[in-house]
Amino acid sequence: MSEQQIGDEWSSASQVGQALRHRREQIAQRWADAPLFRTVFTVSRDEAVEACKAVLDALAEVAEAGRVEDVDAPGFFVVREQLARMSASRARTGLSPAQIAGEVAALRSSAVEHLTAELEQEPTAVVHGALLALTTLMGTLRLVVMETALSDGAELINRQRQQLLEVATPVIKLWDGIVAVPLIGTLDSARSQVVMESLLEAIVAQQAKYAILDITGVPTVDSLVAQHLMKTVAAARLMGAECVVSGVRPAIAQTIVQLGLDLGGVVTRATLADALAFALRGLGVGFGPTSQGAVAR
Repeated sequence: MSEQQIGDEWSSASQVGQALRHRREQIAQRWADAPLFRTVFTVSRDEAVEACKAVLDALAEVAEAGRVEDVDAPGFFVVREQLARMSASRARTGLSPAQIAGEVAALRSSAVEHLTAELEQEPTAVVHGALLALTTLMGTLRLVVMETALSDGAELINRQRQQLLEVATPVIKLWDGIVAVPLIGTLDSARSQVVMESLLEAIVAQQAKYAILDITGVPTVDSLVAQHLMKTVAAARLMGAECVVSGVRPAIAQTIVQLGLDLGGVVTRATLADALAFALRGLGVGFGPTSQGAVAR
């Protein structure tokens, strides 16, 4: 691209920026009635108009800097949070990122109308150059909105995944000084970290002396699962609690032997009841079967 072409493009972009500032009020009034703004800023129409003006100011700044194709242009920084709020609000109504981008594209027509009116005394070539710059600028705004929507969507999924992990790994107080974590499903690295953190917090909060990891609901135990269990046991011991692994079924015991996994030093029991009995004896609690079959002091 020649220096002349670069200069012409910068000049066209600069004209777009100036026109957006000069026609800011008129364009904002039109945009405020568009679905993208009207359905998000519902407190008052004035709120929607002010939001439109903020976006127009950002676009004008980007255009005047000659960076109409740059999604990372500084002018977009100040409105990214607002755009995130808008895209999230529209997404909650069931719109996809592509549909939200379509609503952004719909804003172009009123901007073109006012830009054409602003440059009506200019030569045709100048008007065409400015319209091309505006089209590029609005396309970049669409990309910024889609990027923001996808980023927020990914963050939401990660938060929900973390919440599900926490719900799926509850820490239960079985007795004074005894807590348990019933594990169900596959124990991967992310979940094992949640288990460890939740268990250690419970040990501190409950001043627990015994922590039971019940793996009855874990379908298989491989070297990775065993490694996670060992780390959790070691962390619990550092906190002053003895860790007991319960729910070691015959199939799991055979797998552990076949894999040559070393669980030496780890207290294991066949059932959660056996693990609880072990912990109660460790606390010096006398118990025996009652008429209801419950554990009694």
